Amino acid sequence: MTFWTAIVVIVAICVIAEIVKSKHRAQAGILHDSSTGRESSIPRIDSALQHEVEELRERVKVLERIATEDRETQRLSAEIERLREK
Repeated sequence: MTFWTAIVVIVAICVIAEIVKSKHRAQAGILHDSSTGRESSIPRIDSALQHEVEELRERVKVLERIATEDRETQRLSAEIERLREK
């Protein structure tokens, strides 16, 4: 192996290692800012979690509607009873 062949092999190994590292970072959701040298993570959005949150929001809407309707019914029946007493 000549000197230049060894240099090419070393450069190829370094390039492959950087590619593997960047692929692993991308899969893990890690960003590397080359200007500042900082790494930050990307928050992942779980589709199952998002679906569960939507279902819970719908349930809360239904419960709010039930609570509101019940108060109006009680208020209406109390007003009818008050009118009957007069």
